[in-house]
Amino acid sequence: MFGMNMQMLVRSYFVYELESSGAILGIVNAGSAIPMLTLALFGGVIADRLNKKRIIQSGQLLAGCVSLVVAVLILSETVTWVHLLIASIVQGAVFAFMMPARQALIPQMVGQKLVSNAVALNAAAMSVSTLAAPTAAGLLYEFIGPGKVYLLITVLNFASIIFTMLIKNKGISVTQKNGSKSDSNRPSVLIKDMLEGLKYVRSNSFILILLAIALSTTILAQPFRFIMPIFIVDIYGLKADSMGLLVSVMGLGALIGSIYIASLGNRLRGRVLLISSYLSGFSLLLIAAVPIYIFAALIMLPLGLGDAGRRSINMALIMEEAEEQYRGRVMSIYMLNWGLMPLGVLPAGLMADWLGGQGSIAVLAGLLILFTLWVTFRYPNVRRYQ
Repeated sequence: MFGMNMQMLVRSYFVYELESSGAILGIVNAGSAIPMLTLALFGGVIADRLNKKRIIQSGQLLAGCVSLVVAVLILSETVTWVHLLIASIVQGAVFAFMMPARQALIPQMVGQKLVSNAVALNAAAMSVSTLAAPTAAGLLYEFIGPGKVYLLITVLNFASIIFTMLIKNKGISVTQKNGSKSDSNRPSVLIKDMLEGLKYVRSNSFILILLAIALSTTILAQPFRFIMPIFIVDIYGLKADSMGLLVSVMGLGALIGSIYIASLGNRLRGRVLLISSYLSGFSLLLIAAVPIYIFAALIMLPLGLGDAGRRSINMALIMEEAEEQYRGRVMSIYMLNWGLMPLGVLPAGLMADWLGGQGSIAVLAGLLILFTLWVTFRYPNVRRYQ
């Protein structure tokens, strides 16, 4: 996660530095959407059928190879935005298989009763990386350049393989555990399993609304991270290290929020989920309204709080509601949000070219607030959920 957060900042800033185009910035970040949207459901089937630990390590290996290739292209001064787009597409494919396995592994490690706490602690660890990695990436970008930063990201990706080895005897699929003979990996069987997962989700109305909340907030709240270079360069008139500081303050807010969610346990989670969504919406609206860097840095704290609360609780509730034999497939549907996130960046980038960065974020923030209001009054069972 440290390497991923560094890469998000470096790639976004480097693309905008190369092309000075919000549209191209959106296209490159949207590159990961196609494989994530087309392969994530199959990734969930694979997570339910194969050893999750091995799936994760394979993804880490491929991610390291991609970052190494990008580093070589930058250092040899042959890189173009098209190369970064291709890297984004490959990384999207890696996430489509790796992330469902990561999430589905958590309940197997800690048990059903501790899922909410475990997800929040996992989010806290991710928030630490969000806090430190962007600042490090921004400073390193200025002092050693993007190519050498990508080399460091490569080292982090390969190191993650070693750390994953410390997980002992975890990640065995339900079919392996039960000794099922229906473990053929033929395409027809995989498609059948995928359709069964979709049918299961469709039959569970509570999981459906939780997925809708995740989808809407991903499309409306997350694009700001990716078009932040427009604010840094065009609105604030600053450089990459200033962008790193903003993302780090957001990470601090997310860390505080994650620790709070972990201590909350199973109390008032529905209300906190909705409050977190409102907090994100109004924070983004304030950032769009006030074009002052220091003010934006302050608002990043509640923005991070809202992001952590929404993501941690939503994921925990989905895991708890999903039966174990379907959990990998359910989480793969949840992971489609990661694929839709770049697609949310593309219209945000296009709007930024048309309305400016502030106008683009103001529109997204307004839509997020309206959607949360609709969920609050249309689905009271979400608000009352413990």
